[in-house]
Amino acid sequence: MIDCVGKSPEYVLKSVFGYDEFRLLQKQVIENVLNGKDTLAVMPTGGGKSLCYQVPALIFDGLTVVVSPLISLMQDQVASLKNVGVDAVFLNSSVDWSQYLESMNSIRAGTTKIVYVSPEGLATSRINDLLHEVDVKCITVDEAHCLSSWGHDFRPDYLEIASVRKQFKNAVCLALTATATSQVRDDIVRSLALDNPSVLLSSFDRPNIFLSVRQKKKDGIEQIVECLERHKGESGIVYCFSKKDVDNLTDELRSLGYSALAYHAGLSTAVRAENQERFINDDVLVMVATLAFGMGINKPNVRFVIHQTMPKSIEQYYQEIGRAGRDGLPSEALLLHSKGDGAKIRFLFDESESVDRPRAEKLLRGMETYVSGQSCRRLELLRYFGEEYTGKNECCCDLCNMGAAPKRDLTVPVQKLMSCIIRTGAKFGANYVIDVLVGSKNKKITERGHDKLSTYGIGTEFDTDGWKSLTEVLIVNGLLVKVGEYSILNMTQKGLELLRSRSKIELEFRIAVSTAEERRLSSRKGVVAFPKPEKKAGGHHVDFGDDTASEDLFESLKKWRRKKSSEEGVPPYIIFNDRHLLSIVSRKPRTLNELLECNGVGEMKAQKYGGEILSIVSGL
Repeated sequence: MIDCVGKSPEYVLKSVFGYDEFRLLQKQVIENVLNGKDTLAVMPTGGGKSLCYQVPALIFDGLTVVVSPLISLMQDQVASLKNVGVDAVFLNSSVDWSQYLESMNSIRAGTTKIVYVSPEGLATSRINDLLHEVDVKCITVDEAHCLSSWGHDFRPDYLEIASVRKQFKNAVCLALTATATSQVRDDIVRSLALDNPSVLLSSFDRPNIFLSVRQKKKDGIEQIVECLERHKGESGIVYCFSKKDVDNLTDELRSLGYSALAYHAGLSTAVRAENQERFINDDVLVMVATLAFGMGINKPNVRFVIHQTMPKSIEQYYQEIGRAGRDGLPSEALLLHSKGDGAKIRFLFDESESVDRPRAEKLLRGMETYVSGQSCRRLELLRYFGEEYTGKNECCCDLCNMGAAPKRDLTVPVQKLMSCIIRTGAKFGANYVIDVLVGSKNKKITERGHDKLSTYGIGTEFDTDGWKSLTEVLIVNGLLVKVGEYSILNMTQKGLELLRSRSKIELEFRIAVSTAEERRLSSRKGVVAFPKPEKKAGGHHVDFGDDTASEDLFESLKKWRRKKSSEEGVPPYIIFNDRHLLSIVSRKPRTLNELLECNGVGEMKAQKYGGEILSIVSGL
């Protein structure tokens, strides 16, 4: 195994992991850890968070403990580390006793540099006693948003980490997550009792992911199939609302000839594990799943993520679309929604005694705002996390791709909406006001007598989603505002003046249309509404042009990778991911030194696979 104790971060990055330079906040986080400064780092999925503790772990003369939420995630990380020559182990219920003892002994002997444990395992006396026998240099908490009740995946067991961490006062603490609003960040710092921490925020932007939102037609199967056809032969995930939805969609896709499997809590542990392994190993292309699937997936070549229904929060949505394009290559996130999505989610809130209803409602409203938005998707997504997006001209989302929304005379519908706010007493949120406008049979409306109002049922111009979109446009233009914890919809002074003056109101507003209509409108200006990721060098869809030798080499390397992954019993991306193979194709190395210059090729991989790779390159 590789010995890098006392070496520089740059040396470790290149010699072990095969990369020439650090990305995003990696260097700053690593320097903090090496200097013993507690740190919370928020970095996007695929941003290289793992290197932030793996590089210091190899430099430290001691042990790094990584608290990780899922067995599959631990197994994946350990397999990746061992493949580059790093002695790492995981201690959890999947390990047989003899292997468990062997791993504990290697930790005591100081040969193991990194140990992965679950939060539940960390609290056991067996692991606690073991850690007190060695020199713990760093405690890393991965997926740290699980500490926060404001996070989308709160896990109470994570709250016990702080008590263990206090026992190792000389160990630096590093918390890592991809999704953290200011409330979640505050929860993490407080729960872990971080000591005067450095809180580092990378951009939440994932520019390689094409963002699109469409109104769902029936069950969405036609739109899902369209996306699968855009990504024929590629890996993707489809998230569904319920176990029943997962099973129905899986059966339908399989009947249409697509390579698909299901994943949800209703399946046995063995079936879930087998299905996940087949997906990770590229034996099956599409995983249809509930939100139970995804956190432990490091598969870098997921080219699309589809939501068959609207998620419960933007945090959940962002985490799930983050499964796409982890290798930085072009990918797509398609969100399908219907007017009934919010009602289904709210029904679950009502049925659950453990749900903090005001908090859950606030998170859901944020998701509804995103779905009904009229401006750049990326801008709205980043703004939710407190980040201002400055690259709108280069945005890759459906709305920006379609161009600016047309300016429309909205005088009458705006007057109707504002009048309805006034007649309902300016005491309700947008959903309730819109329900009155469209004539909903909601029991609360009839109980309050609002079905007798002059504005009841007069909103015939748009459906519920259309009115929500108009509401967001009026908020953006300063005519309406959401007030207080329950986001009461009210008029601004500007809005009141416009209503009283009965002035003409013209605003940019895109009325929701069908997918076919979107394409027709976009084709008028020569733009495809939802393009397949562009074919270009460095992207997954590689256009080699007349360079058939490079194309043949790429295919030969993929075939070789598949064979090696089968022999070693690891996923193909543990050997090399697509970006690494493309680097080899581009450079066409003839010697081991030239191979070491390729992206993702460290010393151990060069020694292990170099001869075979060079033979393939020279043979073409």
